[in-house]
Amino acid sequence: MPSYRIIVDLSDRQLYLLDGDIVVRGFPVGIGKMLTQTPTGEFTIVNKQANPGGPFGAFWMGLSKPHYGIHGTNDPASIGRVVSHGCIRMHNKDVVELAGIVPIRTRVTIRP
Repeated sequence: MPSYRIIVDLSDRQLYLLDGDIVVRGFPVGIGKMLTQTPTGEFTIVNKQANPGGPFGAFWMGLSKPHYGIHGTNDPASIGRVVSHGCIRMHNKDVVELAGIVPIRTRVTIRP
């Protein structure tokens, strides 16, 4: 059984999916801007919702830090940029793919 975890590297604006210690996928992400920075640390995915509406794109995965999550976007041009209110934005097709792989309680490490 795979043991998935996620590492978000804010410096290169990438989200990495790991199985154990092996990187199996990398995805470009948009991250929090200066005044609303993406929090760093250890979190877990606590909920998942398809089509959450509004600016959250095709999928929402909430983190154990309230009001923060990994989600799609209705503004694909924002991916790779420092634009969000602290959440981690992904292309819709990427977040749907990722959400189909990782279960709730997956560990998410966000590092500077």
